[in-house]
Amino acid sequence: MKRRRHVLPGFGLSLGITLGWLGLIVLLPLAALAWRAASGGASAFQRVLGDEQVTAALTLSFGASLVAALVNGVAGFLTAWVLVRYRFPGRRLVDAVVDLPFALPTAVAGIALVTLYSENGWLGAPLARLGIQSAYSPLGITIALVFIGFPFVVRTVQPVLQDLSLDPEEAAACLGAGRWLTFRRVVFPAVLPSLLAGVILAFGRAVGEYGSVVFISGNLPFKTEIAPLLVISKLEQYDYAGASCTGLVMLAVSLAILASFHLLGWWQGRRFNR
Repeated sequence: MKRRRHVLPGFGLSLGITLGWLGLIVLLPLAALAWRAASGGASAFQRVLGDEQVTAALTLSFGASLVAALVNGVAGFLTAWVLVRYRFPGRRLVDAVVDLPFALPTAVAGIALVTLYSENGWLGAPLARLGIQSAYSPLGITIALVFIGFPFVVRTVQPVLQDLSLDPEEAAACLGAGRWLTFRRVVFPAVLPSLLAGVILAFGRAVGEYGSVVFISGNLPFKTEIAPLLVISKLEQYDYAGASCTGLVMLAVSLAILASFHLLGWWQGRRFNR
């Protein structure tokens, strides 16, 4: 059987470089983390998983990250929709502002959020009068994670909406479908895989976030202490086994959640392309 020739040669070399770079940059550090955590034995994992402070920090980190990712899924989709489907004064400025969390240092973002949402801040003061504490609470952590994850959803969904043809929507309208039915049956299934990808990126970014959260969280054990801060605290106490085990648990849970999102997107893509 004659081998198919590629227009651009060098597949073997480029694949080897890709796999080598991926292994060096991604897989090797993860393997080192797993090896360091395993060196403590099963007792180290039992100690970490049985620690109520670790459990509370992991629950807060993953719970707030998931909520923030879902919020960004809705807000990011609406923002991308407005930027693609409508023309209005200042649209390019709004489009540029979306990328601001990418460029802003996380520590600066944390200070800005504390200034804004503290009890004396522009938004924190009205919320405090309503009995809602934003800064130094799980709500403040979620707000910070929404801030840093928002661009991921917008930039993932926006190109798909730009390439989406209007012909199916016009055909659905000609057949008598209303706007909501057209959106639910035509537009949303086409955008859903990219939307899930953006939510995955926002979630992954939020789980490991430290700089913007550490200022607004208050860092109270069992209440507002996030898992990355707990890992750093263990390292400062020379508890390397505990820090490694906590990090490995975060990695395992993150991989499980990301894999579920990917499987959902793959299933939805196959279902839509039938």
